[in-house]
Amino acid sequence: MTSRIAETFARCKAEGRIALMPYLMVGYPERGSTMALAPALEQAGADLFELGVPFSDPLADGATIQRAAEQSLRNGVRLPDCLRTAADLRAAGLQAPLVMMGYYNPFLQYGIDRLCADAQAAGVDGLIIPDLPPEEAEEASAACQANQLDLICFVAPTTPEPRIRQIAQIASGFIYCVALTGVTGARTELWSGLPDFLARVRQHTDLPLVVGFGISTAAHIRQVGAYADGAIVASALINTLDALAPEAQTAGAAAFVRGLR
Repeated sequence: MTSRIAETFARCKAEGRIALMPYLMVGYPERGSTMALAPALEQAGADLFELGVPFSDPLADGATIQRAAEQSLRNGVRLPDCLRTAADLRAAGLQAPLVMMGYYNPFLQYGIDRLCADAQAAGVDGLIIPDLPPEEAEEASAACQANQLDLICFVAPTTPEPRIRQIAQIASGFIYCVALTGVTGARTELWSGLPDFLARVRQHTDLPLVVGFGISTAAHIRQVGAYADGAIVASALINTLDALAPEAQTAGAAAFVRGLR
């Protein structure tokens, strides 16, 4: 059985375009916001979603996503609420793949096997765990495989060749290629070394390459589309939400995604 993630990238490739993957922090800005935002963004042209699980120490994330995580935690959102949100989105008819992005500590406390079983039951398609090194990933990888979930792994511009090869062997779904050295956050310019970096990663895997960290404009997505299969937009979308009145957030976020597309 082909996964929803694989089908989505195959469809985008057949249509000659890059896959667009917005990041939504579950429970941000309001506890129930994700239920309105995800369907609106899917209609606006989002192909996949990265659903952020709030955590008190998000070490890969810059100030924007940290602030969203803090607000989500204040809104009372925890890992079980994120799983429920995924299930509710599926029940409401959302078709796009859902990839849950969270740090290892809450996942480990919940129980890796239990998490993967519950995630699959909720209609989640994969996990992104930014603080899980490949050397420690055996348990998570086995649990993901047992529950037909993709385990999405990161490579960065600083990742050496042998390690890229090691990561490519355990990754599935797609490879998350970090577009810069540093934490997440909207940027005005993309790193000039990105094409060479992606070519280096491509030598080690046939999986789709998805670029994240700093992607914030339609021009960035056009640039990335020349070398990669997908682009993740996170901080720029959160900044867009933050600039809007609460009643305008869903429509405004949809307009932002249409503009990127």
